[in-house]
Formats: sequence, structure tokens, C-alpha cells
Amino acid sequence: MGKPRLQEKYFKEVVPQLKAELGYTSVMQVPRLQKICINQGLGEGVANKKLIQLGIEELTAITGQRAVATYAKRAVSNFKLRIGMPIGVKVTLRSQLMYEFLDRLIAIALPRIRNFWGLPTAGFDSNGNYTIGIQEQIIFPEVSIDKVAKVVGMNVTFVTTAQDKAIALQLLKALGMPFNMEKG
Repeated sequence: MGKPRLQEKYFKEVVPQLKAELGYTSVMQVPRLQKICINQGLGEGVANKKLIQLGIEELTAITGQRAVATYAKRAVSNFKLRIGMPIGVKVTLRSQLMYEFLDRLIAIALPRIRNFWGLPTAGFDSNGNYTIGIQEQIIFPEVSIDKVAKVVGMNVTFVTTAQDKAIALQLLKALGMPFNMEKG
């Protein structure tokens, strides 16, 4: 099995382009995508343990890597939450699976969002990481609508080696992320 299409694009097109644009002397200075973290908060998992298992199965199908449950670190009596109870699902993607997921997200999933005009640029933090919130997991073709017990959203965080927002934005735009530049 060869390299994913987006990984080849990064090394053949994005690295030379960013090296020239940013005035770097070495290809090692060019920012890169380190990992993609996907989190799903399933607060109702406290009452219904089946939701956590379904969340693990859905996130595993979407990403191609086994998802794990996340557990409460603090007790909150108002929510009937105790330490150690499962409250969500997460998965961290690196290398080939990361590029394959990003390719599917850009080419297939994001265009399926209703009234999609591009991603907001406000999701960048000061360290050059970008986070988006996806409101429905059914935008991914791997999720069968018939088997969905509850429509839930997820947070997708792109961790980069970029030092600031502007360089991270250039990197993700060069990789093909559809940003809406008018929307903050």
C-alpha cells in the first residue's frame, strides 16, 4: 500500500510552496501536521452505557482506528456523575491514517454539511492548532443513518508544528482545507 494522496501532495507541493513563501532555508523548518484528535462528548452515556459503545463503533468506522472511551475525572452531583464513569469517546490519528482521514473530511464529509460556506478561521489557538466542531456525525458516509441511536457532534483538532495562527492557516489552506475568509 502506497502513501495517501494528501501525504504525497504535502511532500511534493506544499513543502516547496511554503518553503518559498515563508523564506525558510531548510525543509525541516516547514510546518507540518502532527496529529488529528477527534473527541465526542456523550454526556447521556452516564445513564445509557450503550451510547458509549455505539460512539466507539461509529468513531472507529469514521477514522479507521480503534476509539477509546474517556472517563470523568471529577464528580458532579448535579449531573449524577461520579469519578470513573464513561462520558465520551476519543481517537488520535497520526501519519497515514491522519492523512486519509483529512482527505475524506475535505473531499466527502465537509461538502455534505447543510449550508456549508467554508470553515471559520476563528478556530486557531496561539500555538498554531486548529479546532472545528462538527454538529452531526452523519456527514461521514461510514456512518449508517439507520444505525444511529442519537445524532451527536464531535470536535476535530488539527495539531501542527506551526508557531502561530497565520502560518498554521497557510499550511491548512495549502493542504486543501476550505476556509471562509469573510467569516471570523
